[in-house]
Amino acid sequence: MSNRADKSNGKSNAALLWLLFIVTMPASCRQSMADQPKYGTLKSSSLFGDDRSARPVPAGTIARDADIELINTDDVPLTRALLERGRERFSIYCAPCHGETGDGKGMVVLRGFRHGPPSFQIDRLREAAPAHFVDVIGNGFGAMQNYAAEISPKDRWAIAGYIRALQLSQGAMAGTLPESDRRRLESIP
Repeated sequence: MSNRADKSNGKSNAALLWLLFIVTMPASCRQSMADQPKYGTLKSSSLFGDDRSARPVPAGTIARDADIELINTDDVPLTRALLERGRERFSIYCAPCHGETGDGKGMVVLRGFRHGPPSFQIDRLREAAPAHFVDVIGNGFGAMQNYAAEISPKDRWAIAGYIRALQLSQGAMAGTLPESDRRRLESIP
């Protein structure tokens, strides 16, 4: 008989707990938790000495989702030193995947990387602004990791300039070269 009483007592305790839960639940979910005080845009506040509710944005800050216009090459002077630095950095960081000529057939691809990078000679990349390459180097793209920690912004521009030089060199027609350059090119075994 005591076994039956224990089961009955257990059922009534469970029912009592459920009743307690149902009664107290609405009290714990108050709308006032969602209706907390907040300041509207550009409203005044006594919290700060200048009576503004928001702090001024630090100089040079760019919103994360801002639509940034890509800088044109006219803003970065292409010098021989810049292109040489770009070639050096390209050989270290980019050539293993992209290849020395930017054809997308670097050593990593030849050794089995399944989805290698595109050639820099495709129309989409030939028409891309140099800032596109700077952005991809800094932020990565597709399977490519970002190199923001390894390559400084100045070197990213140098690499972008070198990529543009690679694109020009790989698509150049011998007939468009000056006579002295054509002779020198023809003399190479």
